Amino acid sequence: MFGRRNKKGAAEDAAGEAEQVVDSVDTEADDEGAERERVRLEPEPRPDGPWDSTEVRDPAEGRVDLGGLFVPGVDGMELRVEVAGDAIVAATVVLRDSAVQLQAFAAPKREGIWGEVREEIAAGITQQGGIVDEVEGPLGWELRAQVPVQLPDGTGGFQVVRFVGVDGPRWFLRGVISGQGAVQPQAAGLLEQIFRDTVVVRGEGPMAPRDPIVLKLPNDAQMVPEGVQQQDEGSRFAGGMGQLQRGPEITEVR
Repeated sequence: MFGRRNKKGAAEDAAGEAEQVVDSVDTEADDEGAERERVRLEPEPRPDGPWDSTEVRDPAEGRVDLGGLFVPGVDGMELRVEVAGDAIVAATVVLRDSAVQLQAFAAPKREGIWGEVREEIAAGITQQGGIVDEVEGPLGWELRAQVPVQLPDGTGGFQVVRFVGVDGPRWFLRGVISGQGAVQPQAAGLLEQIFRDTVVVRGEGPMAPRDPIVLKLPNDAQMVPEGVQQQDEGSRFAGGMGQLQRGPEITEVR
């Protein structure tokens, strides 16, 4: 069933607070002030996923069809879609007190962009006074960040968030893990598996690199309208959902 919730859990609070990351250019200055091009690498192999739609026999089997993404369904999960303007561009899976936001983007045909995106995210968080560590985790290279946020009582604090990403054929899938899944490995295992088992549908149409792959509601979705406040726009790679409007949710009961 689709609906909108007023009550926020720990996972929603974690995913809802995010930094504004400014897109960087494709060149950077060296120590002597001269500009040099970034080294772009081909996407790494993905033996354990996430998957391209051409790599899976039946993407809809055991997954929720959101058009540009097929998201695995698991017992007890809540699936919330996020909108920017009139387009649905992200989906968030909430499991108890943890969450993972999934968002796919177009990418160059033979170049991965996750390394460059990590730099952009890290720079944006650092500029705001946050702390970022780049580590090799279960999903490959990721950022583990303490992002400055405003607490409910108006004071400042930090939100722990994990940024994960994988380059695919002409697409890039970014995940933002928050809540207990960002700090407790045992709480992150199922969220990491959901990320791995997600299927991306890039489509054959022309898209500019970094454009978000638009999603859709499932055909049998029934929305329950409720007012939602539009958040400020930020970078398309901004962590979490600060730049997105909270949308309808699916409660998966099996």
